[in-house]
Amino acid sequence: MKKLVLAAAISAAATAGFAGNMAEPMMEAPVVVEETNASSSAAGIWIPLVLLAIVAAAVAAD
Repeated sequence: MKKLVLAAAISAAATAGFAGNMAEPMMEAPVVVEETNASSSAAGIWIPLVLLAIVAAAVAAD
């Protein structure tokens, strides 16, 4: 008798886990990675080099 009650309790607990409606699975949007064409890394060094050349020319002129 105890086994029958235990089996009924386990069966009731197992069906409670499946209660509710089946919701449709939500699909996540795919991640799109876009590569950008970056300029060369030496492009940022031109301005300091030009300023250094101007200062060097000003110092040399004195």
